[in-house]
Amino acid sequence: MNIKSIIAIAASLALCSSSFAQVKPTAVKPSDYEFKTVKEIPVTSMKNQYRSGTCWCFSALSFLESEVIKAKGIKDEAQYPDFSEMFIVRNAYRDRAEKYVRLNGFLNMAAGSGFGDVLQVVRDYGLVPQEAYSGMNYGYDLPVQGELDAVLKGYVEAVVKNPNRQLTPVWKKGFDGILNAYLGEVPETFTAGGKEYTPETYRDAMGINPDDYVNISSFTHHPFYSQFVIEVEDNWRWSPCYNLPLDEFMAVIDNAIDKGYTVLWGGDVSEAGFTRDGLAVLLDTNAKPTSGSDQERWVGKSEEKKAEEEKPKELPKELEVTQETRQQGYDNKTTTDDHGMHLYGTAVDQNGTKYYLIKNSWGETGAFKGVWYMSENFVKAKTLNFVVNKNAVPKDIRKKLGIK
Repeated sequence: MNIKSIIAIAASLALCSSSFAQVKPTAVKPSDYEFKTVKEIPVTSMKNQYRSGTCWCFSALSFLESEVIKAKGIKDEAQYPDFSEMFIVRNAYRDRAEKYVRLNGFLNMAAGSGFGDVLQVVRDYGLVPQEAYSGMNYGYDLPVQGELDAVLKGYVEAVVKNPNRQLTPVWKKGFDGILNAYLGEVPETFTAGGKEYTPETYRDAMGINPDDYVNISSFTHHPFYSQFVIEVEDNWRWSPCYNLPLDEFMAVIDNAIDKGYTVLWGGDVSEAGFTRDGLAVLLDTNAKPTSGSDQERWVGKSEEKKAEEEKPKELPKELEVTQETRQQGYDNKTTTDDHGMHLYGTAVDQNGTKYYLIKNSWGETGAFKGVWYMSENFVKAKTLNFVVNKNAVPKDIRKKLGIK
């Protein structure tokens, strides 16, 4: 494997992985904030993707689990579904390898992917519960997939080089052999809740129809109310998304939460205001705190100054977001497809500023045990795309998009 391949794999893991995530240091502290939940939709337990670039899968399955909870009206947490991430990952890797070879290597063959990938795998192959397929066949309790990703990439690179000048009919079996060794063979049938299923019949029993979901974005380099393929490397299936103006883009998210639906969120988390402690705010880095005067150094602070400092701490100022600034971030590569998470509610801070509740896939980490509070401005600016149930889209917007 050459150095470029190693760098590509590292980059794909950089922000999708709890162990490798690198974010800029910031003075924002959870202790400065007082959050009050406005609405919270049921989600399943926190998971940990650990050292794997599979946030796209962990977040998407968490989203689908909430869809099942809502559709079936499940109240008992013990009855919540728990879908196998590695079943999805395994099938996605195999499909990707085939496309990589067909395109003679002109495709991003790495750990990162998109939400459309998960929906396509569910459509083509079904779903499996975690208890039936853990995909942990290589001696770890949590995903550690750097070696697997490197081996798969090296294998398909060798196939593309094609020393025989004609592909053999067994190269896919060789790829499957690697997946079997690391992840284990997928059972053709399994038992769940006392019933026997195949992956396809289990998907149907869960009531999951991939056609019920729509992918939405908001950028001006394509016409609004049309579909386009979002131009990022991880969108290797070339999945399309609907394009909405920013105000309607946000209206869909808010309508979803209001109607009891959750949102599958993808976007940029490389900002200074996205902390490892459970906060995501769109910091105005040009707004600097006022420093003390030279007089204070020698004679101390006045009583008025002391009383002022005893007031509740002023929260950092956020940038305002427009359609133009959002587009600028995408065009200049400061807004990228770093990470996928699960948006499941709203909250406000002590100033009444609106936030969204975000379930991450880094385990019970940070000040809020795996939950992030993401400000409305951060969502406006840094969301690359999101997926919702089409029934969560307001009727007037659905009509504009031609969604049945």
